[in-house]
Amino acid sequence: MGSLQGLQAMLKHPDDIYPLLKLKMAAKQAEKQIPTSPHWGFCYTMLHKVSRSFALVIQQLGSELRDAVCIFYLVLRALDTVEDDTSIDTMVKIPILMEFHSHIYDPDWHFACGTKEYKILMDQFHHVSTAFLELNGSYQEAIEDITMKMGAGMAKFICKEVETVDDYEEYCHYVAGHVGLGLSKLFHASGKETLLPDSISNSMGIFLQKTNIIRDYLEDINEIPKARMYWPQEIWGKYVNKLEDLKYEKNSEKAVQCLNDMVTNALAHIEDSLKYLSELHDPAIFKFCAIPQIMAIGTLSLCYNNIEVFRGVVKLRRGLTAKIIDRTKTMADVYSAFYDFCSLLKIKVDLKDPNAHVTITSIESAQKICRESGTLDKRKSYIADDLPNYGPAMIAILVVILAILYAYLSANRSSKAKVTL
Repeated sequence: MGSLQGLQAMLKHPDDIYPLLKLKMAAKQAEKQIPTSPHWGFCYTMLHKVSRSFALVIQQLGSELRDAVCIFYLVLRALDTVEDDTSIDTMVKIPILMEFHSHIYDPDWHFACGTKEYKILMDQFHHVSTAFLELNGSYQEAIEDITMKMGAGMAKFICKEVETVDDYEEYCHYVAGHVGLGLSKLFHASGKETLLPDSISNSMGIFLQKTNIIRDYLEDINEIPKARMYWPQEIWGKYVNKLEDLKYEKNSEKAVQCLNDMVTNALAHIEDSLKYLSELHDPAIFKFCAIPQIMAIGTLSLCYNNIEVFRGVVKLRRGLTAKIIDRTKTMADVYSAFYDFCSLLKIKVDLKDPNAHVTITSIESAQKICRESGTLDKRKSYIADDLPNYGPAMIAILVVILAILYAYLSANRSSKAKVTL
């Protein structure tokens, strides 16, 4: 079923095909580059399992910085796993979160929690610690500092509900703003970037976190044995009596209004995001930072005014993700992407929505920055060509792909027939 849907998506968006093929080849190449040593091999293999898109982008960094960012990501992913596991007793969880920064120095430490690949990460965390101890001291200090601050912030919100918008900002600062701060420190420690201001480093991380919190509403609210509730009551309380009420069909109109309120809140970080990216100098670091930011604005444009956020998973199609990864090379590409996704979002704004005026103001402010860059006239649109466009070359590619698929399926049927005989 998944393969059929993928083929249908390619037929509907034929310009996705080339970026998808490049992405698949890049993924294969990245897997071949996984180190052979047990601890580094585990770390990069695990990175591919917990975040495939991130694993692809990180491969473009220089080897020393790549190793540091890989370990930084896995340490914070492990910290997230402890926080997210709602089956852990609060009195057990809080000390672990508070002391996690010291455990990364202990190759013998591990803690059983999480599920699937995250359980493997926690059970074999000694590989991550062993790799961490091989990093340059400046990288270790940056990772330890951010892990300590994030752990303390997470512990605070174990016992504290996200009630006000200020609470929401504080929570996102602890769990994601610190990621932005930490990455800036790692980039600076590598000697490739100046240390960027804390305000925009923080905001860049928060922009990603707010996007994830909006997109993951249904998964979080349905968490067993206890719901994860990150949407602030100050926002959702204007629309429903309980946060879980948003998922019920009878509340669809209010749910969408609340969703739009949340998206509008996230749009306030666009200016800082663009400012941060414009200050980067190293092409690999730029690409590493820019791709997630573009995917965030793309995801927000998809979620806005979309009741499906409360019904299932809403995410960018894989072909569009591949296109973003392939096209994002310069700041001009970033301005183009942000302008296009803001245009898509603006089209969806219903003037009857309670926050329509604020939403449009935020969108137009972001688009003004993109226009004033003077780069939009040469851009390749990320969304304008979403309707099928079958040129001669594209038709030829489709014919080849279909022929390969047909040959593959025929070979499979033939081999199954032989086995049966």
